[in-house]
Amino acid sequence: MKYLIAGLGNIGEKYQNTRHNIGFLILDSLARESNIIFEEDRLAYKATYKFKSRTFILIKPTTFMNLSGKAINYWLQKEKIEPQNLLVIVDDLALPFGTIRIRQKGGDGGHNGLLDITQVIGSNNFSRMRFGIGNEFNKGSQINYVLGDITSEENKILNDRYEVCKNIIRSFGTLGIEKTMNQFNNK
Repeated sequence: MKYLIAGLGNIGEKYQNTRHNIGFLILDSLARESNIIFEEDRLAYKATYKFKSRTFILIKPTTFMNLSGKAINYWLQKEKIEPQNLLVIVDDLALPFGTIRIRQKGGDGGHNGLLDITQVIGSNNFSRMRFGIGNEFNKGSQINYVLGDITSEENKILNDRYEVCKNIIRSFGTLGIEKTMNQFNNK
């Protein structure tokens, strides 16, 4: 069985440690733990992770957040992976920092990366892991907050949550989305 795990973010050093790059950071943590390396490939940095006879194609799109659909669509087709075996990891302003919600399908919730994926693949029937980044910003400062660096306090929370995120990815491939949601939502 093959799965596509897409961590969303923006490429480039200036975005490296920003809240909007949570998807990249989570996949980087899995790669470090598993001694796998991301290599630049078509429209993404790509790595292959094996776990319990499952193959996880990990991608960090190089198309920038708001155009993630192009990269995801390409890798779904290239690897012959059905959208129900896609898990997209994104930041979420509506959740407190470190809160994780897994959904089997749904709307974009105002997230331009999810909107683009839905438009390009023609369906919102794909799983997503939303990682809360909070909304601790003044009115009109949303872009600065989202593209702002993760604070040292937030980094402590993030470091504690990496293990949960990696377990969600493994569970998605071995137990399926419904059991994963039951096990990890509201925890």
